[in-house]
Amino acid sequence: MTAYVHTGKHGADILLTALRDPVHAARLDVEAWDLLLRLARRTRLLGRLAVIMEEMKLESELPARVLDHLAAARVFVNWRQRAARWEINRILAALQESEVSLVLLKGSAYILAGLPPARGRLLSDVDLLVPAAALDSVEQRLLGSGWESVKLEEYDQRYYRTWMHELPPLRHPERGFEVDIHHTISPLTSRLNPDPEKLFRDSIPLEDYRLRVLQPVDMVLHSAVHLFYDGEFINGLRDLVDLADLFGCFGHRRDFWETLVLRAREQNLQRPLFYAMRYAQSLLGADIPAAAMAAIGAGAPPRLVLHLMDRLVSMVMVPDHPDFPQRRTAVAQLLLYVRSHWLRMPPALLLKHLARKQMMRWKHRRQAAATTIQ
Repeated sequence: MTAYVHTGKHGADILLTALRDPVHAARLDVEAWDLLLRLARRTRLLGRLAVIMEEMKLESELPARVLDHLAAARVFVNWRQRAARWEINRILAALQESEVSLVLLKGSAYILAGLPPARGRLLSDVDLLVPAAALDSVEQRLLGSGWESVKLEEYDQRYYRTWMHELPPLRHPERGFEVDIHHTISPLTSRLNPDPEKLFRDSIPLEDYRLRVLQPVDMVLHSAVHLFYDGEFINGLRDLVDLADLFGCFGHRRDFWETLVLRAREQNLQRPLFYAMRYAQSLLGADIPAAAMAAIGAGAPPRLVLHLMDRLVSMVMVPDHPDFPQRRTAVAQLLLYVRSHWLRMPPALLLKHLARKQMMRWKHRRQAAATTIQ
């Protein structure tokens, strides 16, 4: 089952080739590396590329100017990961009198659990999962310890608290790291309806007993839901690399694939898992057993929808050449954005939400224009 792969213009698929075959990338000339570096930075994968080159001992074959960029990327990623660890430390300090356990999600989970997706991973926020009953307590403790709400509009506050799977983001003014506090992994209005109690029940404790991570199959499923149902593909390729890493890390474990498919059925997450496995395999060469692909085939959409998704996802995942942006890529991004919102909200609520957001954009543009004139 091979998906259509859009190659982009003027060699923009060079990034996918480098991720799948680093030895090939080491043979590139300076001009090609210039393009590769720009694409990797744009997709937040430059740190990952630096780690790959170091791990495979290919740095001696690279131009000196390329090495400078890769070294800087490693320094920046290491700094951001240390900042994330410190942010988690400060969160625990703020919650020290609370008995709530925090389940780390995505990048922060990979880093503190020492999993392969942490290699060179650049992150800008800390994602936490807490029981719905503890949301108010956790939020108030963080607000009392200096964090501030990022979304100040009354509508945004109501939108998050009424319909979404997380609170409005918080940010500490001194550190600038965003904290997203989830109580489940998909919006309350979504067509997906995974049971968060099962996520908490089967989560795994870390060395600090106050911190936990999702069990492997749930970690994969959450990453798949986040990528294919959260609305934005800005970091899509990086998130797909995460999934390929998770498949590679856990795939050798006994019964992993069978358990993963069963869990997807149990949690009504077969469709996002199907997409995750399909595109991690076709775009990044993830090693996924044929039996597992066949087992998750029940989660596939109708043939016409699948054909359209193959076209849209491959166009968005493979970045355009920075000097030759293509209109069809922007159209693909818009269509996937609308699709995700269609799946997240019932039609009436979606139309109301999109209309409201457009009115707010116009309002902000008028305010910005008035400020410029003054």
